[in-house]
This record gives sequence, C-alpha cells and structure tokens, in this order.
Amino acid sequence: MSLREDINFCLWCDFIERDFLEKDFLALIDSKTIYGATSNPAIFESAISSSPAYKQQINILQENDKKKIYEELAFTDIKRAADILKPLYEKNSADGFISIELDPEICDDVKASITEGKRIHSGLGAQNVMIKVPATNAGYEVMKELSTSGISVNATLIFSPLQAKLCAQALNEGMHLSKNKDIQAVVSVFVSRFDGLCDNDFLAKNLPKSKLGIMNATKCYHEVNKEKNQNIRTLFASTGIKDMTLEKSYYIDKLIYPNSVNTAPLQAIKAWQDNGSKEGAKVPSENECDEFFGLMKKNDFDLEGIHRKLLDDGLNGFKTSFSKLLAKLNR
Repeated sequence: MSLREDINFCLWCDFIERDFLEKDFLALIDSKTIYGATSNPAIFESAISSSPAYKQQINILQENDKKKIYEELAFTDIKRAADILKPLYEKNSADGFISIELDPEICDDVKASITEGKRIHSGLGAQNVMIKVPATNAGYEVMKELSTSGISVNATLIFSPLQAKLCAQALNEGMHLSKNKDIQAVVSVFVSRFDGLCDNDFLAKNLPKSKLGIMNATKCYHEVNKEKNQNIRTLFASTGIKDMTLEKSYYIDKLIYPNSVNTAPLQAIKAWQDNGSKEGAKVPSENECDEFFGLMKKNDFDLEGIHRKLLDDGLNGFKTSFSKLLAKLNR
C-alpha cells in the first residue's frame, strides 16, 4: 500500500515552469511521485527570468502594464498545470491542486485581498486551484471569506504554532459556512529556514542541529489537527536543505506524517525517489516539542522572536521577488 493510501501523505512539487510542465512534471505524476504543485512570486520570478519559454508571450503583451503581463504569464502556466492535474482531482478531490499567490503588496488589505482572490479564482476557472494567502492578521479574515465562498485556500508563510492555530480555525469556520463541501485547505508551515537561521548558534551551545525546524513544524501540525477537519491538512513547505551535509530528502523523510502534504523542490523529490524513506515517520508528541522549546529557552533562545523574524523575512522576500519580476517585464 502507498503512503497516499496508507496514511494520507503525499508530495507536491514546489516548482512551476512552462517547459517543465510538458516534460518532467508529467513523468512525476505518472510515476505517482507527486499529487499536486505550488507556485509563489519567487518561483515565477526565477522561471520567467531564466526560461526562454516566456519570451514570445512577453513580447506580445508589451503594451500592457506590468501586473497584467505577469498575470497573463502566470495564468497560462497555472491553467496548464490545473489541466494536467485535473484527472487526479477528479479521482480524489484532495489531490491535483496547483496554488497561486495573491499579490504580496496587498497582504495587509482584507478587502483588496478578498476581491483579488475571488477574481483570480474566477479568471482561472478551475476548482483545483488554491489561492495562497499569507498568515497575517488580515490574512485570517481573507482565508475565512474565500473558504466561505467555496474557494480552496493555501494558507502560507506560517512559522509559529499560533499562526497555524489561527489559520486552521479561520479555514474551519469558512468551510462550515460554505455550500461547497468538497473544498480543501492546506496550512503551509515553513521548515528548513529555522535551521538555516539557528544551527550555528545551536552548535555553539551544544544543542542538536537540524532539529528546530522539525519540532516547530510538528507543533504546528498538532495545532492544525485540533480542528479535526480532514479537509484541512498541514503542508510542510521550505523543505529543501540549507545544510549540505544532510541528505537532500531529509525534510521529507522526517515529516512523513498522517494527513499531511510536503511540497518540496525538485532536488529533494528526486533524492527521495532514489533513496528516501517510504515509511511513515514517528510523530513527536506535543510534550516532546514543548520540552525541546524549553531547552531552547534555558539556552537563551527567543523562539517567538525567531518566528517574527522569519515571517518578516518571508513577507519581504516575496514582495522583493514580485517587484523584481515586474521590473523585468517591460524592457
């Protein structure tokens, strides 16, 4: 029995690019390696900047404003990915999703975000599209409203258990109000950035490296599960390694949890295909997580401060990627 069938775990691909969709993406789906995909401003900035596949469409669209050009390019890719993934979605409404993120510049504007989320979802015209909403104070309201409107949501940029809890609550409330009972949601908890930020300091105090990201993500996972809604899953994101001494599939292998998703970069997926664990991982209890956080506190680590820094860095990073992308579209 596969992990998908056994414990309701699956991989999504954290990458989208036009040529890739027509080649390796199809192979990963056919081999039952991945069951969905995600995008974000950084992914699109990289793809559109480096791939010649977009050049002709950009030239055709030059008379439009930059955001219009971006949306035409992104919508083309998202629609194609949704079409490729549609058979998975039709077989199981928890599978076959592709995500697209709201404009990061409006992340603190509830009304504008709701309007844009509904417009994008309507414009794409596919039920297996998730709208990505950052987990900010404004974002919780947006998640609830979009879910109430029957739109599947990917709550993103989650670093703290409190964020995970508030996302799951907002999504659960929206789903209960919605007439569409097939909608899904994922709560995207970022993992490896914790270890990239803290490992050197941990080693200096004889604390175990490459563990904080796992324990923090696990605590978030427990918070999501408290809503007892099978249509809301924890999605483990940012699962590419930062420490080159780790196995490339490290953050997949350690987080193969029941009713969860791992959205991983291509290198991690290929490493997992070749040598990664194909069995469920032991889920640390909440008490084990809290004991680890207590050890951090004894060693003068401010976990809430780490959460705030990583969230600020994540929001600013997506805004920067989006600005760079738009700057390259009128030349």
